[in-house]
Amino acid sequence: MRLFCTSHAALLRGGKFQKYVGCLRQLSFHFEWLQIYASLKSMNQPFRFFHSLKSPPTTATRFPPSHNSSLSSEHFRISDFRFGNVGFLKLAGAALIASVCILVANRLPAEAPPPKAELTEVRKIWDAAPHNAFTDLIRFKGRWFCVFREGKAHVSPDGALRIITSRDGRTWTSAALIRSSIGDLRDAKITLTPDKRLMLSGAAALHPPAEFKHQSLAWFSKDGEVWSDPVKIGDPNMWLWRTTWHKGNAYSVGYDTAGEKFIRLYASKDGRTFETLVPMLFNDGSPNETSLLFQPDHTALCLLRRDGSPGSGKLGIAKAPYTNWEWRDLGIKIGGPHMLQLPDGRIVAAGRLYDGSARTSLLWLDPKEGKLTEFLKLPSGGDTSYPGLVWNKDLLWVSYYSSHEGKTSIYLAKVKLPKARTPH
Repeated sequence: MRLFCTSHAALLRGGKFQKYVGCLRQLSFHFEWLQIYASLKSMNQPFRFFHSLKSPPTTATRFPPSHNSSLSSEHFRISDFRFGNVGFLKLAGAALIASVCILVANRLPAEAPPPKAELTEVRKIWDAAPHNAFTDLIRFKGRWFCVFREGKAHVSPDGALRIITSRDGRTWTSAALIRSSIGDLRDAKITLTPDKRLMLSGAAALHPPAEFKHQSLAWFSKDGEVWSDPVKIGDPNMWLWRTTWHKGNAYSVGYDTAGEKFIRLYASKDGRTFETLVPMLFNDGSPNETSLLFQPDHTALCLLRRDGSPGSGKLGIAKAPYTNWEWRDLGIKIGGPHMLQLPDGRIVAAGRLYDGSARTSLLWLDPKEGKLTEFLKLPSGGDTSYPGLVWNKDLLWVSYYSSHEGKTSIYLAKVKLPKARTPH
């Protein structure tokens, strides 16, 4: 019986069934075997089972072989059985059941592909300036706040930071506009401090003549409309890209704007005074823009953009106190990187991808494998990137900018993500 099931399972697995009728033919095949068994039984012939094959037989054999078969015990161990009515019926029934089970197991349809993310809505929410770009997004006291740079061009001396607000994500109005007399304000980022204030950060590309190229700055607000005077944060020529709070402390990675040769990790207790935590965090391939994420077990992740050679993105991983980092190559280049961990533990990354056409896309990040997998291209192209990410009411809200419709403008997308797949 064991040989019967094993041999026919191999036969079935090797078959290529294209139509349902193939399964019926296979069932018919096994019914024919039962008829053979019935004939053997009626003739009171011994039925031999051959199993535990040690080596292939060297002579052609027929089924069933005679008692004086020349096959030696080195090839098979032979057991003789004579069937009574009950025994034969049990064998036949077992054979049929085994055949059907094998057919079902081998012919089940392939596992369905995982459900895809659904772009439920995308809309342009701002295009007042000649060039509107470099966004971030937050929800605060029942309102949405989107921050970005306005200017005459991608790089121009008149850059200012615009803050717009909305209650429903559809109708947006300006809450504030922050300008600076010392430089072009760039790359607005926004976060919430432990004492429930909004913290806006960016960098000033200083007007010449100036001792330095850049100075990172921060502003604070209780309502998103009235903002404090700017506070200098970090060292000159160190662009503190984004501030992330964890357990009451602020962390930010700054990159060297004088030569773009290294990044540095800073920490702060109040968001105003940043101390160097790791002077040389990474220094290969012209590292620059980053996103920090702290997992529930307090492990820190750093998604890093590089513009040198090699230019593939990197993923940094560290345990508290975040002074020793392990870096993994992600194999693809990513610009304006950002990360968000969902309530189910999955990590969404976003940014600009460069393979093929330039686009702003959403990706799954697998930190264990060190892998980014693109799952949704947002309507975008040309001058595009710098997304903000917020999870709200089972939807992923994404702010970003793009010039795919001509003018470089601010967009807001809502994405319904597939549920996490349950491991088998």
